[in-house]
Amino acid sequence: MTNATPATSRPRRRPALVALACLGVLAAHAHADEGMWMPSQLPQIAAQLREAGYAGDPASLADLTTAPLDAVVRAGGGTGAFVSGDGLVLTNHHVAFGVIQYNSTPERNLIDNGFIAGDRSGELAANPDFRVLVTVGFDRVTDQVLGAARGTSGRAYFDAVDAAGKRIVSECEREAGVRCSIANMYSGTDFYRIRQLELRDLRLVYAPPRAIGNFGDEIDNFMWPRHTGDFTLLRAYVGKDGKPAAHSPDNVPYQPPSHLQVASDGPREGDFAMLAGYPGITYRHRTAAEFAEQVEWTLPARVDVFDALIGVIEQAGRDNAQARTLYASQLQSLKNNRKRAAGELEGLRRSDAVRQRGADEVAMLQHVARDKRGDLQALDQVLAQASAMRERDQLLGLATAQTQLLRAALQLERLRIEAAKPDAQRESGYQARDLALVEGTLKQVQRRYDPQVEKALLRTLLRRHLALPAAQRVAEFDAAFGRTPAELETALDALYAGTALGDEAVRLALFAAAREGRPLQADPLLALAAQLVPAQMRLEDERKARDGELLRLRPAYMAELAAWRARQGRPLYPDANGTLRVSYGRLERLQPRDAVTYAPVTTVAGITQKHTGQAPFDAPSPLLEAIAKGDFGGTADPALGTQTVNFLTNLDTTGGNSGSPVLNARGELIGLNFDSNWEAVSASWWFDPRYKRAVHVDMRYMRWLMEKVYPAPHLLREMGL
Repeated sequence: MTNATPATSRPRRRPALVALACLGVLAAHAHADEGMWMPSQLPQIAAQLREAGYAGDPASLADLTTAPLDAVVRAGGGTGAFVSGDGLVLTNHHVAFGVIQYNSTPERNLIDNGFIAGDRSGELAANPDFRVLVTVGFDRVTDQVLGAARGTSGRAYFDAVDAAGKRIVSECEREAGVRCSIANMYSGTDFYRIRQLELRDLRLVYAPPRAIGNFGDEIDNFMWPRHTGDFTLLRAYVGKDGKPAAHSPDNVPYQPPSHLQVASDGPREGDFAMLAGYPGITYRHRTAAEFAEQVEWTLPARVDVFDALIGVIEQAGRDNAQARTLYASQLQSLKNNRKRAAGELEGLRRSDAVRQRGADEVAMLQHVARDKRGDLQALDQVLAQASAMRERDQLLGLATAQTQLLRAALQLERLRIEAAKPDAQRESGYQARDLALVEGTLKQVQRRYDPQVEKALLRTLLRRHLALPAAQRVAEFDAAFGRTPAELETALDALYAGTALGDEAVRLALFAAAREGRPLQADPLLALAAQLVPAQMRLEDERKARDGELLRLRPAYMAELAAWRARQGRPLYPDANGTLRVSYGRLERLQPRDAVTYAPVTTVAGITQKHTGQAPFDAPSPLLEAIAKGDFGGTADPALGTQTVNFLTNLDTTGGNSGSPVLNARGELIGLNFDSNWEAVSASWWFDPRYKRAVHVDMRYMRWLMEKVYPAPHLLREMGL
């Protein structure tokens, strides 16, 4: 296996990219509080790690398939970690919220009441599309991916990269139970093949009540101080042969190669901390024009449309308990993303990021050779083309992402079309490797769907589409839904009154037909999908042509950026892209404003101070009684003399890091990442060390809850506690 960084193991390359060879040298100048490092880069910053307080051997962190990093997994849309030899996975309450909601009903409300499995027979199956991915391989494949693309442009460049990636993935997935992917590093400069075990049978083991796992809800979201027990335990199961398998009562707990040990003590201010996880996407290396668009249009537009969708779901749930349960997970996600967008906008303005990025780019471009400027100018032109259709693309994307039945219909119709092609030529998401996930998504629809709510969501989005300039509207959508609000209402009523897609048996029968390319039975929503999918594919073709140019042109920009930063002695780690990354730093207090300073640790005293008896500050009676009793035992902080709850570090995190384990200098688990402070939400674009903090559940709080408040002694024993 090759884990070499782009700096140390590259063959000859195009001259414009030679500057990236300095990345290994640049890494040596990294500051402890900045950087989402590839594990293979960590030996290069060994001196800084030791100086920061790490007691282990930095070289041991280079291989993400060995302990401790092999215990860190991708869990759902976030991160998790194995904490026992029998497949116990620790992640956030909000990462596993879909699993909790999937098993909840108004009569058995696990969201509000929490859940503890008394033994393994009582563990509850997760929703069929929830996955835990265990990384078992990480290899550089740049030449294989770019070989056929060099010398082409536009759609041809995209298709060459896409075909090469699919071929590599197909060869990689010959082993049963393995999920492979291609990771793009440094904006099209380098590519890596990632091999992961795809664990498909996950079960709910322990979830605290909502008023602990989500104490403070959106009021406290992205805020400090926090007092939230945002954790949940799942268990991963496999077939009796030890290989990943679909849910079955005959399956056995997965035996991970290693697991993390929860520390017996806790951190103090200034202590070393290290986090490993799967951050989603960062944009720190984007152009000045992209920074400006993010602040001037994207974020304000996102807040506006999310506000509208949140209002729809909240209105529907006021008098309908069933709708509240069905849309609880979707509503929480919308609220989180809305608040994140608002915080990102405020943070980028506070840091003056647009001006600073623009100034950086001007300085950088002064050193660009004349013969290299063409690619940079072409990059600007492609970005401008994408911006011209940004509102249309936002609305149509949400119309699919925020619906259940419409998404199912579009998915089935597209699968029917793709099934007629050889597997290697199918669109990603519809290949044979994707069918289990498609089926899993279709199986759970009725547990997340109400016809009146879905119609209201579509009404909100499509009315905005009606108001777009003619050049942005899509003719097929106009033909299907009409050109006036009245026509739209009539079309939606007819579609949802006549569809049978709300029935799971019907959907699965359609799935069986679609995967074989057979005609689908008559249904209003499927007829609509037959109209809309060709339009989606046409827009997809346009996007792929632009994406091909971006893949071809961005490496030139990255090379200039690397060279410019090298002259300043500044590091250039790759933007986050869903691959395993490590950040390190320390527990550190926050001073967000003049004369305002926050301590880096909160205690249970804050819970009683915030408690009002009304959601979201309605701490459960058992918790309040335990706090009043003051029986904290060995989990109390010796200096504070009471029970801690959350703590702050200056670790570099972003979306996807939810559920990431936080380790001490000895590599023991001391915290579980779950949030950032309001002032740092913009860190996905701009890192400002004055404000960047990450918020974690103190493992001592989890231990105390599981020992004294909602006891689960069998699970504590399993974790070695």
